[in-house]
Amino acid sequence: MFLRRLNTWPASDWSSSVGELDRMRRQMDRLFGQLSGTQATEQFSGVFPLFNVTEDKDNFYIRAELPGLKPDDIDISVTADSLSVSGERKIEFQAKDVQYHRKEREAGTFSRIINLPGQIDTEKVEARNNNGILTITLGKAEATKPKQISIKAS
Repeated sequence: MFLRRLNTWPASDWSSSVGELDRMRRQMDRLFGQLSGTQATEQFSGVFPLFNVTEDKDNFYIRAELPGLKPDDIDISVTADSLSVSGERKIEFQAKDVQYHRKEREAGTFSRIINLPGQIDTEKVEARNNNGILTITLGKAEATKPKQISIKAS
């Protein structure tokens, strides 16, 4: 019976164990904040905004979820092999005397740097924001693009 319990212990799934520890830390912070009469500021281990990075033979594509942000709230810069997206998400708050039952949307500044797997042509970069999805198209540098090599018969 002891061996059966030992085998079902979730030691093989470290990601869920780390997530569970983070959840317990947040609960302890909340508890101590309530006991001391101060509101604990919750630090999220999640990352905002969420990114998808894809590529084809000519371009890298970055898609980020940025709901409610205007183009003026976002700064984008590129180097030869990385992309930086930063900005500020502003959320209008209720009156100060309200009690939250759930608060999952956070406001504040963010900054993400994505290292790309190849060089980009910084002159071939376009960004579009459509319904809260920021799509950035980064043209690959000529040296990065795959080249077809023909084989000569001897």
